[in-house]
Amino acid sequence: MLNILSTASESTQTTLSLVSIDAGTIVFTLINTLIIFLIFRIFLYKPVCKILEKRKQLAAAEIADAKKAKEDAEKAQQEYTARLADAKNEAAEIIRSANARAQKREEEILAEATQKAADIRQKAEESIERDKQRALNEVKDEISEIVVMAAQKVVEKEISVEDNEEIISKFLEEVGAAK
Repeated sequence: MLNILSTASESTQTTLSLVSIDAGTIVFTLINTLIIFLIFRIFLYKPVCKILEKRKQLAAAEIADAKKAKEDAEKAQQEYTARLADAKNEAAEIIRSANARAQKREEEILAEATQKAADIRQKAEESIERDKQRALNEVKDEISEIVVMAAQKVVEKEISVEDNEEIISKFLEEVGAAK
């Protein structure tokens, strides 16, 4: 066991010589760390920060562009909606106007047709009245001729002119009253 203890004490002494603190090594290590820090700062940190800043600016620009595009799309949608509403209103107005014109034209056509029918009816009534008068006049003429012939026959039998006229007048009155 002693042997183990002596070996352990020797190994701790050699280990102590490996872990010794040397001021020169500390300073050298600090200088190396500082140099590595400066190299990383100059060659790695600043370029990475610049790249990150550029990406940040690019992202901000893209976000701004997206917001502007969204606003433009919303404006376009509002304009489209307004135009669509205007088009619907205009179409409704056109339909109302067309219906009003059609109604007015219908009334005009009905008025014209009514007027033409009244004119045709009036002309027909006038034509009927003329034909009726003509027929009556023809009948009167025929009756007068018959009466005159009858009167001539009666006159031949010695009826006076006054009697003849009285007979004709009575006959014409009877025919006129029979109408």
